[in-house]
Amino acid sequence: MKILFAGTPQFALEPLKRIHETFGVAAVLTQPDRPQGRKGVLTPPPVKLFAQAHNIPVLQPEKVRMSVGALKEVGADLMVTCAFGQILTQEVLDLFPMGVWNIHASLLPAYRGAAPIPRTIIDGCTETGVTIMKTDIGLDTGDILSRSTLPIDGNDTCGTLSEKLSSLGAEMIVGALSMIKNGTYTLEKQGEGTVCKKVRRTEVDFGKTAAEVKNLIMGLSPDPLAYATAAGITLNFYLAEVVGHCGDEPAGTVLCASPKRGLIVKCGENAVRLPLLQPAGGKRMTDTAFCNGRKIQEGQCFDKPVL
Repeated sequence: MKILFAGTPQFALEPLKRIHETFGVAAVLTQPDRPQGRKGVLTPPPVKLFAQAHNIPVLQPEKVRMSVGALKEVGADLMVTCAFGQILTQEVLDLFPMGVWNIHASLLPAYRGAAPIPRTIIDGCTETGVTIMKTDIGLDTGDILSRSTLPIDGNDTCGTLSEKLSSLGAEMIVGALSMIKNGTYTLEKQGEGTVCKKVRRTEVDFGKTAAEVKNLIMGLSPDPLAYATAAGITLNFYLAEVVGHCGDEPAGTVLCASPKRGLIVKCGENAVRLPLLQPAGGKRMTDTAFCNGRKIQEGQCFDKPVL
């Protein structure tokens, strides 16, 4: 069974490692190198670095639909995709006699689309999971081979949850490929589903409940991040904790800015502490370290989001 693996970010790395160790990988398909950081340094995807370190051929077409010939030359029986980042055409799907199989980080048919992990946290879900599905030309609409659930911890960020789901996906795809190789599997049709769009950097609305504010911050951490501005200072937030508070201060009011207790902000219901943050243009730091400089003081208010 000759396998082509298609994936790009860190999330795809653990599944690639497990497949390579268990079955071998004939070639890797990944996105082109992209500029990263403030200096725009051209940076290869994590999947490419692994492939190069293990002498696996790498394909990096700008548009996969324009590289059907190169894919055909690999001669793979099947392809596994995991956060690859491009839509596959029917012509590409038809290249693989044993099918194209996707590792998707949600319990399909819920949360189809580009950003299932942050969206489940933002929406306050208590569990998520991984689905192995046979890819068709729809958006994550293919028949399901297997699902496995995973609880969402109250302290999970998008980053920590991604690591857990990547490990789960790696475990699941090895079992799935064994079933596919032996022909010992059945497929389940998907019902009506939900689609989640790509997330973007978002300004915090402290008029929402503390739980909603926390979920937004955790769901967008460590990238693209949630932010807010007070006293002309813009802060990016990496963590949030719900704090009980029943005062009548306006939402967005700084209740505490202490080197001992940290930064606490009033929400529409209760309040949030913001234990890890980054001033725009500065370094990531704890809220207690930030408050030691008294840049934002108790009683000041964070700006309301511009709609």
